[in-house]
Order: sequence, then C-alpha cells, then structure tokens
Amino acid sequence: MAHTDSITTLLTDGAPKPAGHYSQATVAAGHVYVSGQLPIRPDGVALPDEGFEAQARQAIENMLAILAAAGSGPQHLVRVTAYIVGVAHWPNFNAVYAAMLPDARPARTVVPVPELHHGFLVEIDAIALVANGD
Repeated sequence: MAHTDSITTLLTDGAPKPAGHYSQATVAAGHVYVSGQLPIRPDGVALPDEGFEAQARQAIENMLAILAAAGSGPQHLVRVTAYIVGVAHWPNFNAVYAAMLPDARPARTVVPVPELHHGFLVEIDAIALVANGD
C-alpha cells in the first residue's frame, strides 16, 4: 500500500492490475473503496467469452481479494454496486452473489446497463470497513 496523506492506495497480486489511471482500491477514514472489478483473472486473462455466472464469480473473487489485501472481508461490506448487461441477468447475478457471500447483506444496487467495456457482462464495486482485528 502507498500512503498519500490520509488516503492509502492498494495494489494486490490477488486481483488484476488496474488498466487505467486508478487504484484497485483506496483506504480512507476506516473504509475500503474498491474500484469496479471486471471478470479478469489476477494474471490478466480476460473472460469476456465465459458465461454470465463465470464472469460474475470472477468479478466477485477480485473484489474479495482486494478486500482481504486491505484487511477487510465480506463481513465488513457496507455497500456493493453491480453493473450487469441486461436486466435478464439479474436473477443469475443474485444467485452467484448469494452463494459467494451467504452471510453478507450489505446495501446493494444492481444496475442494468446496455454494455460494458470489452464486451464484459458484469462489473462490481464496493465499500467496506477496515477490520479492527476481528
């Protein structure tokens, strides 16, 4: 993590490196702000040709890896926003999300969009608390 005043930027090998001018996450005032995560494996391999469920799983795995690197986890999630291509994918997203985060029930918004970068079907971002040793 790199410190800039009271804001810490995060970079972990557990998620894909940023492809633009942003951080995987920033930590400030006891919160972790996770940038939008696409279905790209940590090694940089993109999954645009995989089905929706596989893409959703990878995006959530990336978010969870970043939370872990920040000293947080699913139990500390405060808010999650998911962007999905087509409202028809909402039930599938909900099923994958519930299976991967069974005990986490943060505030959540699912936003149907017409398209995402590189033909991906899902992107997810989050805000969580930094764990205090629990």
